[in-house]
Amino acid sequence: MLCEIKHSTVNKTQIEELKEHEKERNFFCVIRDAFHVFARRSSMVLGSPWAFAGAILIIFVWAATGPTFHFSDTWQLIINTGTTIVTFLMVFLIQNTQNRDAKAMHLKLDEIIRAVKGARNQLVDLEKLSDEELDKLEKQFEQLRKRAENDGKRPRRAVRVESR
Repeated sequence: MLCEIKHSTVNKTQIEELKEHEKERNFFCVIRDAFHVFARRSSMVLGSPWAFAGAILIIFVWAATGPTFHFSDTWQLIINTGTTIVTFLMVFLIQNTQNRDAKAMHLKLDEIIRAVKGARNQLVDLEKLSDEELDKLEKQFEQLRKRAENDGKRPRRAVRVESR
C-alpha cells in the first residue's frame, strides 16, 4: 500500500505535491486517515466536561419523562439501546486513540534509549518481543532492583570503606 507521502526530488510546491500524493493513495489509506482525524476530534470533544454534562442532561431528561411514559418497557429500552450504541462506538474511538498514544510513547522512549550512553539498545522495540522474552527481561530487572536495594541497605561504614 502506498500510504506515505513520497518526497519528490523535483522542486514543486507543497500543494502540487499533496495533489499528486492524493492521486496515488488507495481507498483504504483515505479511509484510515479520515478515521484518524474523526477519532482524534471526537476524543477531544467527547472527553470534554461539556460532553459529560450533556450525557448527564440526557439522563435527567430520560428520568424526568419516566412518569409520563409510566416507566414502560419502551421507555427503558430507549436508554438501554442508546447507551449500548454509544458504548459500542466509543470502544473503537478509545482504542484508536490509545493505540496512537502507545505508539508515540514507545517511539519517544526508544529515542531516549538510543540517546543515552550505556543504555541497552536491546530494549528498543520491546513491545514486539514474545511473552517469554519479556518474562526474561522482567526477571533481569527484578534482580537489578534487588541488587540496588541491597546496595542501599549497606551500613554507612561499609560504603565509606569501599569508596576509599
